[in-house]
Amino acid sequence: MDRGFDYRVFPSRAPGAPLVVFLADHGEGEQVLSALAELGALDLSLAVIGGFDWNRDLSPWPAPGVMKGGGDFAGGADDFLDRLTAALPEIAAALPQAPAYMALAGYSLAGLCAVYAAYRADAFTRFASASGSFWYPGFLDFARTQPFRRVPERVYVSVGDREARTRNPRMQPVEENTRQLAAWYAEQGIETCFELNPGNHFQDPAGRMARGILWMVQG
Repeated sequence: MDRGFDYRVFPSRAPGAPLVVFLADHGEGEQVLSALAELGALDLSLAVIGGFDWNRDLSPWPAPGVMKGGGDFAGGADDFLDRLTAALPEIAAALPQAPAYMALAGYSLAGLCAVYAAYRADAFTRFASASGSFWYPGFLDFARTQPFRRVPERVYVSVGDREARTRNPRMQPVEENTRQLAAWYAEQGIETCFELNPGNHFQDPAGRMARGILWMVQG
């Protein structure tokens, strides 16, 4: 069946290790896996989901594009998450044992979609968003007013300390929105980590994502 995405699984040798589902291109997945190994985070399995349409599949609702020539956002995340959830038993079957739990992670717009999934899917218990696109119009209000499908155990969010300095006024609220989102989750009793990383949106994405995943699966 054509799901509109493909996946590659990197299983852990640790029995019952958690499964982290990572929304990214496969090359990015290997870079993050390498960064995780450098951090000593070998007790998790990683399923890298790729081959999807970023602007269509990762956006929660339609919105105008922000990059010149990049196209508009189609708002297809609900359908994408339904397809991803349906594929999880097949993905987990590639592991030597059932995972202790499943977590979802992503960078940039994929980080936004990972957190959005807490409101639309109940398969995941932990979420990591590195440099997530929390400038997305209406997302902060949505996140603070809509019920979770399953209350998260842990949420990690990060942003670069130069990301708000973009010339694009629509993206300038990204740091403030990320801070507010983390504070609100903490107020709800969710174990939450906010991290401010050095640099702009494109600096050390694999390292940022690996640190977020590591915090997410610890504890």
